[in-house]
Amino acid sequence: MPPILKNLDARIKKAVSHYWLTRASQSKKNAKSGKRDYGTRGEVTGGKHMDGFAILVKGILIENGLPEAEVFLSKKLVVPGFFRATKKWDLLVMNRGKLVAAMELKSQVGSFGKNFNNRAEEVIGSAQDFWTAYREGAFAMSPKPWLGSLVLLEDCDETTQVREVDEPLFKVFKVFNGTSYSKRYEILLRKLVRERLYDSAAFLMSRANKGRAGQYSEPASDMTIKSFLADLAGRCGTISASQT
Repeated sequence: MPPILKNLDARIKKAVSHYWLTRASQSKKNAKSGKRDYGTRGEVTGGKHMDGFAILVKGILIENGLPEAEVFLSKKLVVPGFFRATKKWDLLVMNRGKLVAAMELKSQVGSFGKNFNNRAEEVIGSAQDFWTAYREGAFAMSPKPWLGSLVLLEDCDETTQVREVDEPLFKVFKVFNGTSYSKRYEILLRKLVRERLYDSAAFLMSRANKGRAGQYSEPASDMTIKSFLADLAGRCGTISASQT
């Protein structure tokens, strides 16, 4: 049975719009309360800015055979690790006591040079820790969970301009030469999927001034949010069929 993906264009735009409107709202609240946040931190300290995407994911689960699935967005997000005791994910899906999916829902606006490597190290390490814990039986009798990574990156001059690479001792791999931060995110996510650390990845870019209306772009045709959601829906259908 093909995956059920209803009104996706409108739902994705709504999630993108929610992201930018929530950031703006949080920044205003902090300013009104007198809190002093630096850079863009004031726009994200309230959380919830990626909830539009989480709601979209929940709808896909319901429509594709898992209406009883529990989707955790703000609590019970911690699972066992192998190299560390626990890891907190951005979204977890449980169905009949078994772990169905775990997701990283990340965004980046500003501080690109400072934060890109931190994001890369986090997403790589989290997956490696997760799969090692799974191999060692951390998730009881759960079948192989679906692991996904979704990134929304600000579309601006700073993310699209070519950046130099630091090569004090050795040459970097050629694929990184002449790349921007947006291209490096694309390379990162593609390699994570090809190395089977994640089952699927989605990479979106959006400009702050147009994002409030839900506008976004997708630089990589192999990592669209529609394919990401279709892959998740397919996994839901498989689980649903095995339960009947």
